Amino acid sequence: MTKEKVPRIDSNEEVRQLLLPHCRLKPGEIWEDPLRGHKVGCLDATKEKDILRLMGSKRAVLAVQDPPYNVIVGNIKSDSLGKISLAKYMEFSRNWIENTAKTLADDAHLYIWLGADQNEGFQPLPDFMLMMRDFPAFRTRSFITMRNQRGYGTQKNWMAVRQELLYYTRGNPEFNIEAEYTDIPKILRGYYKEVNGKLTENLERGKSENIRAGNVWVDIQQVFYRMEENVPGCYAQKPLKAIERIILASTKKDDLVVDFFAHAGTSLMAAEKSKRKCFTCDIDPVFSEITIRRLEHYRKTGKTGWQFKNPFPEVDIGLGSEGEAEDQNGKAKRNLFDYISVEQNKR
Repeated sequence: MTKEKVPRIDSNEEVRQLLLPHCRLKPGEIWEDPLRGHKVGCLDATKEKDILRLMGSKRAVLAVQDPPYNVIVGNIKSDSLGKISLAKYMEFSRNWIENTAKTLADDAHLYIWLGADQNEGFQPLPDFMLMMRDFPAFRTRSFITMRNQRGYGTQKNWMAVRQELLYYTRGNPEFNIEAEYTDIPKILRGYYKEVNGKLTENLERGKSENIRAGNVWVDIQQVFYRMEENVPGCYAQKPLKAIERIILASTKKDDLVVDFFAHAGTSLMAAEKSKRKCFTCDIDPVFSEITIRRLEHYRKTGKTGWQFKNPFPEVDIGLGSEGEAEDQNGKAKRNLFDYISVEQNKR
């Protein structure tokens, strides 16, 4: 079977309630990784005391933040990815930006994924960018666009397939340009330039036979269920390759990375693969648990996700050629969709 076993968690309260008993963290708690020193918290990004507890005396050289966009995505409204007033959203944003500033070293990078609702004046992107002017320590560096493989649109508009990524720096952090090269080979000749008295063209110059990523990323595909890294139920997951690119360009081995909106745990996964340390958190115990499980799953299997399988196998029947899965007591595991049907029939 290639159908995801878990529906979108943030918009399905029945599923959340079924998964919560299997989450090891309660609000306010922090899990520490005994091997590399990663931390995963069930914490609120807007609460200073939560973030300072997560950080302790450590400071990060990179923050990769992927907050809720305040945009109804896929015509679904939810508590996690739903819509609030612009004023409340900007207050929320200001709070977690202030907390991010407290966690970063004097020389550090800050990347922020953000949405733009084309039906509502492209908010919250413009107001967020204006708000960032109130934080003069952060200097604007680049406005990156990542192209999704799939998107949303209408018959009377261009399909929306872009995601915006804002890049800021504080102080004078190092940038590893070598990490910015893509898998796309240089194929066009031209752009002649005199170098050391010799006229050269672009295929002769540069440190790689491949093109640089630039600020438009077309070589990274959005996560979907056919990819190994997919985490079913995590609708706002970012491609692992995108986060790895950011980490490799902005940090060195053993540096600390922070992410206050863990969701599918992609920043933690990218840090683990690149031998960096990550402190991350999510306000929802389910996504905190998924983040921890994804790390454990990678270390056990070498796989970066579950593709179309269930990150919570203890609550999945696992229908397919193998029949019904059983728990350690020999009893059939409950299926998420059966659970939903039973609960709906009670109403």
